[in-house]
Amino acid sequence: MKQTDANDVLKGAVAGLIGGIAATAVMGGFQALLSSLSDEKNQSKKKKEEPANVKAAEAIAENVFDHRLTKAEREPAGEAIHWAMGSGSGLIYGVASELAPISTIGYGLPFGAMVWLIADDIAVPALGLSKPVTEFPLSTHAYALSSHLVYGLTTDLVRRAVREVL
Repeated sequence: MKQTDANDVLKGAVAGLIGGIAATAVMGGFQALLSSLSDEKNQSKKKKEEPANVKAAEAIAENVFDHRLTKAEREPAGEAIHWAMGSGSGLIYGVASELAPISTIGYGLPFGAMVWLIADDIAVPALGLSKPVTEFPLSTHAYALSSHLVYGLTTDLVRRAVREVL
C-alpha cells in the first residue's frame, strides 16, 4: 500500500476543490436544462418555498454576523452558500481520494449520492431549512438525486484530470 504524505493530501484537496467548483457549475446547468424541459413554467404560478440555501444564508447572516439580509441580498447570498457547499464537498472528496483511494470507485457517483442523502435528505430537513423529505413528491427526489449524480461524476472527472498535472 502506498504511503500518503501531506503533499499528496494537499494536491488532492486542490484537485477536489477545483473539481467541486466545476461540478457546481455543471450541476447548475443540468438543473436549468431539466427545469426548461419540465412543466415548471406552470408550477411557477404556485407559491414556492424559499430555497434551503437562501434560508441557510439568512440564518448565517443573522446568527453569525447579526445582519438581516435585504431582499436584494437573499439570492446572491444563497448562491454563495451553494458554491461554498459544492466547492467544500469537492475539497473533502479530494482529500478522501488521497487517504482512501477506494472512495473514488464509481467515478464520483457514490460520492454524489452521499452528498444528496446527507445534505439534502438528512441535514437540510434536520436544520429546518426544508420540509421533511416525506412531504416531497418522488419526482423531486429523482431530480435532486440526478443533479447530485451529475455533480459527483463531474467532481471526480475534473479531480482526476487536475490531479494528473499536480
